[in-house]
Amino acid sequence: MGREVRTTCAYCGVGCGIRALVGGERTVTIRGDADHPANLGRLCSKGTHLGETVGLEGRLLHPMIGELQASWDEALDLVAQRMSACIAEHGPQSVAFYVSGQLLTEDYYVANKLMKGFIGSGNIDTNSRLCMASAVAAHNRAFGEDVVPCTYEDLDVADLILLVGSNTAWCHPVIWQRIEAARAKRGTRLVVIDPRRTETAEQADLHVQLAPDGDVALFNALLAEMRDRGLLDRQFLQARCDVPDDLLAELDAHAHGIDPGAFAALADLIAARPRMVTLFSQGANQSRSGTDKGNAIINLHLATGRINRAGAGPFSITGQPNAMGGREVGGLANTLACHLGFSPEERAQVADFWDAPNLCTGPGLKAVDLFRAVHSGQVRFLWVMATNPAVSMPDAGFVREALARCETLVVSDVIADTDTARLAHVRLPALAWGEKDGTVTNSERRISRQRALFAPPGEARADWAILCDVAARMGWGEAFQFASAAKIFREYAAMTALSRRHGKALDLTSLAQLSDADYADLEPFQWGGSKPLAARFSHADGKARIVPIAAPAVTPSNAGFALRLNTGRYRDQWHTMTRTGLSATLSQHRPEALLEIHPGDAARHGLVDGALARVGTAAGSAVFRVAICAGQRPGDLFVPMHWTDVMAGEARANRLALSEVDPVSGQPAFKDTPANVAPVRPKWRAFLICRVAPDLPDLTYWSRSRVEGGWLCELAGDEDLEPEAILPAGLRLEAADLVRGMRRIAVLDPEGRLEAALYITRTGELPRRDWAAQQLTRAEASGPELLAGRPAFPALDRGPITCVCLGVGANEITAAACAGAVTIDAIGATTKAGTNCGSCRPAIAKLLEAALAINLEAAE
Repeated sequence: MGREVRTTCAYCGVGCGIRALVGGERTVTIRGDADHPANLGRLCSKGTHLGETVGLEGRLLHPMIGELQASWDEALDLVAQRMSACIAEHGPQSVAFYVSGQLLTEDYYVANKLMKGFIGSGNIDTNSRLCMASAVAAHNRAFGEDVVPCTYEDLDVADLILLVGSNTAWCHPVIWQRIEAARAKRGTRLVVIDPRRTETAEQADLHVQLAPDGDVALFNALLAEMRDRGLLDRQFLQARCDVPDDLLAELDAHAHGIDPGAFAALADLIAARPRMVTLFSQGANQSRSGTDKGNAIINLHLATGRINRAGAGPFSITGQPNAMGGREVGGLANTLACHLGFSPEERAQVADFWDAPNLCTGPGLKAVDLFRAVHSGQVRFLWVMATNPAVSMPDAGFVREALARCETLVVSDVIADTDTARLAHVRLPALAWGEKDGTVTNSERRISRQRALFAPPGEARADWAILCDVAARMGWGEAFQFASAAKIFREYAAMTALSRRHGKALDLTSLAQLSDADYADLEPFQWGGSKPLAARFSHADGKARIVPIAAPAVTPSNAGFALRLNTGRYRDQWHTMTRTGLSATLSQHRPEALLEIHPGDAARHGLVDGALARVGTAAGSAVFRVAICAGQRPGDLFVPMHWTDVMAGEARANRLALSEVDPVSGQPAFKDTPANVAPVRPKWRAFLICRVAPDLPDLTYWSRSRVEGGWLCELAGDEDLEPEAILPAGLRLEAADLVRGMRRIAVLDPEGRLEAALYITRTGELPRRDWAAQQLTRAEASGPELLAGRPAFPALDRGPITCVCLGVGANEITAAACAGAVTIDAIGATTKAGTNCGSCRPAIAKLLEAALAINLEAAE
């Protein structure tokens, strides 16, 4: 039967509950937890297929010093010695931690306590700086505290939902299901405000396709329009808000920057529906004006009184599973733990609570500045935990230079070979999801337990335990005598008495005496309740602030660049794919990184759909597969953020992004980089299927993705490819057509199973990848079929996989629609597509619309 464990998902900030049925050796069956309030049993494709990612392939299982395996004592002694020596010679500002929203709150707490309280530096920052810092800054400016004033239940009862910079159907599919349910049940109207016409935007009642960084002008104009229509809540403004003189009077309802008809339609929807939730995410935050965007959104809600009410409020939706937990305990460089700042009073109270001998005197370096300091030699010791900045930071080429220069780079991770770990002096094996035990906080302030499913593999250890052992070696063992995650949680909960003392909403003091048994059984709960700011805001006077915001006048220089580059997420992948890249199922939807470009721009720059193109910016260049997309705004490009040097030759999106940041939050502006594009025309193209991922030579282009039984590698180049360099040993079958430059090679093992197959062409077409990849799963391969590149008897072509949860292809959906399934639900009943996580439902809607149009044309 197995053992069922209730835990939380490893991915986004929705914080879905999971019931994991643990079987034999590291096997687990995943289903949604119907009793968890965040998801009520729903899961997205990534959560559904977590069981495919819990194996030990690629794991870092032992401490490593350079390329040599070491004992824990040797590794931790070295880390403590190097850090202590660095502090003694260069001061506490010469060391830094760079941590992650993948850490549990208990890990975060210990790291923050060690760095800020005992080392005496503020230099601990988190990759949450890259996704949520601007929302945090906007909350602090408006409310006096980093508090999200909404819950998911507000989405259930809203009459109008605005999605700003959020491709919710792809990035937060369980939230998308709640939105769909509200639309079906209540007639809730949906507006998407986004430069891209994403699959989410295609399903909206209104898509407002504004220019990059046009959000502030739009929301200022909407506020002015509500003023002109007499819809400001003057009583709320007077009683609950601090409003600068003449601010509201000076706003111009005509300075919106979008199509006047779209503005009028949007304003009418807002005016008629006071139950309004504005859900904003990375598209708003990752900007030079991200904090101002957040405050412009909040200003509209405050001025119209659309906050602290059911179905109303500004709602920042978090990117990572524990970005908020990290924010609570001081994971950002510019805060102390428990939402406290660096005033003399707050510092004294924190120092007293921790009995900290050397509490830092002020904020540390934010992420971009931190890596600049590493590059310049100001920071000489860097410890990176649970993240991959060599890929995820902007201007990633510069960041790699910085990491390579660092005197001591320590990396704690679960994966042995990441782009960052390749540069480390010391690698420490940490616990992965399914092995960790602690808490996380989701986007609606709900704290949930993440519980271990498996025993620690190899010598892997909890991040907090590794930190405690280093602290003890540096002479601070008494302050870090944490025998369990429960003990850390109790100390954190007790510390929130300080935030309560300063009028903050964060208060966990009722849990400060929680027993180990009660911690083990802790049910999900929400700090602050459903409306944490209903009685008072967290500023000293209890009032919110309407923040004066001007639309940004400065845009990045276009000199020499014709286009603007946007980056973002794919539906079925996560961050730098160290986990999701192991799943054959999740790799089906987008096996390569695609450059999305408007048809007009593609024609002007000589690009062809399915060919290759090089994107260049002031920071660097990269090569992508072209996807011509009518939903792209003319003049804009889009590429995904996930690919690394482990998974592709030149598809790292963040080597293109500049290191420009929001001046308030320090969050990088990933969404709007001046760029050029040019076609890449290699002499030959190829693909390789293989059981074991090969070491590939330098090529014009290569990319790999997981398939069942092995790997699929896309290849292209100008130099002659030597098959012997990439193919395994075995019985070799070969066919060639010198006229067309075609060559096909299959390698079989002694039992007749396929080990690898390589298909090369200079001018012709290549076989179907899905059929070729399926040959890796056959007990005995057919040589003639492999060399022909097709089955002896025609097989059903499912088309590109649309529903990865249930393996349904586009051709199957189209066939069902042509056969009479004329709604998304009918398609689901016929094919099962879209009946699990729902993230593919917008794609099904597009296929359905096209099929119905064909049916109508045929009928006429």
